[in-house]
Amino acid sequence: MTETTHDAGRWLAALHAASRSLTALVDGLSEEELKQPSYGDGWSIAQVLSHLGSAAEISARLVERGRAGDMTGPTREEMLPVWARWDALPPLAQRAAWREADARHLGLLDSLDAAERITMTIPYFAGQIGVSASMGYRLSEQSVHGWDVAVALNPGATVPDEEARLLWERLDLVMSRFHDGGTLRRLAPARVAVELTDLRRTVCLDLGEVPRIRPEEPADAVATVTGTADAVLRLVYGRNRPGADGVTATGAAVLDDLRSLFPGF
Repeated sequence: MTETTHDAGRWLAALHAASRSLTALVDGLSEEELKQPSYGDGWSIAQVLSHLGSAAEISARLVERGRAGDMTGPTREEMLPVWARWDALPPLAQRAAWREADARHLGLLDSLDAAERITMTIPYFAGQIGVSASMGYRLSEQSVHGWDVAVALNPGATVPDEEARLLWERLDLVMSRFHDGGTLRRLAPARVAVELTDLRRTVCLDLGEVPRIRPEEPADAVATVTGTADAVLRLVYGRNRPGADGVTATGAAVLDDLRSLFPGF
């Protein structure tokens, strides 16, 4: 699909909104509060910010390469000292460094002109991709890890509507890359009806060689999943909270099957 400045603008606006939301959540936290657990397994709130900050630093570096026409992709050897430096920071410094790195990355994206937003290629972890695609990867990190922080402070937190809508557009990509092969082989082939209660629509989770979302309601569904678009999105990202998120599954695939299928990252 050909990219447009409108496509890039939607993703960039969502990134800015996600950054503002997370900033508002963490700006007033003390060092002890930053040390409290996030929803991310084994990570404190400060460590989530560190993860997002190091990713912003690396992403900015890759955007700069793309702008210069350098298609050298990132390597683990290149990333290790970056991660080590961020990991060594104390909590307050991790928050401050995240703010700086995130602002720099967003400022760099803001500075791209219309032609660059449409035609520029960025050497990313997933290969050479366009600007909108790179922002899609970043929004997945920012929104979902932002929720990891938000829900630690407010159990009723959700992924904001516009961010969730955009992330649904790339949910097939997430499903294809992050699923448990053993569970898929056990469940497939099968089609699951997914009833999105807030959107009042039903889509199909097609369990074939890789999981896919189909826009139509399946006539041959072996199971039905019911929940809000936000809660089902987080289920696919490995962030379902049984009993708290209101997601139910009936039929040949139960909720534990889907939690096993989508372990998250």
